[in-house]
Amino acid sequence: MRALVTGASSGIGRDIAKNLSKKGYDLVLVSRDKQKLEKVAKEINGNVKIISLDLTDEQACKNLYEQEPNIDLLVNNAGFGDCGEFTKTDLDKEIKMIETNVIAYHILMKLYLKDFVKKDSGTILNVASIAGFMPGPLMSTYYATKAYIVRISEGIREELKHRKSNVKISILCPGPVATNFNEVANVKFHLREANSMDVAKYAIEKLQKGKFYIVPRNRCKNREIFC
Repeated sequence: MRALVTGASSGIGRDIAKNLSKKGYDLVLVSRDKQKLEKVAKEINGNVKIISLDLTDEQACKNLYEQEPNIDLLVNNAGFGDCGEFTKTDLDKEIKMIETNVIAYHILMKLYLKDFVKKDSGTILNVASIAGFMPGPLMSTYYATKAYIVRISEGIREELKHRKSNVKISILCPGPVATNFNEVANVKFHLREANSMDVAKYAIEKLQKGKFYIVPRNRCKNREIFC
């Protein structure tokens, strides 16, 4: 079995990769940061290939598929956020966010899913967020990108059911997780942050059981967001 994981240089993506390796998967790890990918690869016992590219580049996403067409599991995980009033946040950063969180997911899903459907085998795990089910003042764009992933995944699931396909799709929807997300997004949540390895283990366990909504439990202090 072979899995491709985007955003695999740190956080949930890195820990999902480590868990998949323990399950016997060969891995293709994708991120912009080659040095971090090399470090992750050294920490994994197994067959690992690293690919450094920028997923905000649509052609790079298409080239990734052309370079690595033979996979059994796609883990769409790369993404980031930003915090602030919508009228004050940086437009260029938001466009990059949409390109990473939405367009890259869409391209890779589309290309790999077509192959999965043809062979009637394969699995997609889209890393969304609990944010995909609610409005997100001060993080409106990020919440909207995750809502897109939730809704398109739900639609694809119904299409696969209708055709009685053996292809599976799931969405991972955690709350705040202790990664470098907050630093990049310039945000602090007054929520208890989950451990990324715990989230990754839970995700793979539920994925292998065919669960669609994968929502790790997280005990909240309150729901305030500070930028």
